[in-house]
Amino acid sequence: MKSYTFRTIIEPDEKGYHGFVPLLRGVHTVGKTIEETKKNLDEAIKCHLEGLIKDGIIPPREQNAIEAIQTF
Repeated sequence: MKSYTFRTIIEPDEKGYHGFVPLLRGVHTVGKTIEETKKNLDEAIKCHLEGLIKDGIIPPREQNAIEAIQTF
């Protein structure tokens, strides 16, 4: 499989951590620790990419992403 780069976000939630990939809709996972959530995200991303490739869909790529954290 080719190499792909995706921005991932891991946030605390009421049961541990929630991880997701903004560019890959539907790729969400949870874990009790950050490390567990990272591992689960790796598996979810690989599975999602394999499904896209199997269906003949070119996986999306990050382009000109702007990320900002703002406090109001």
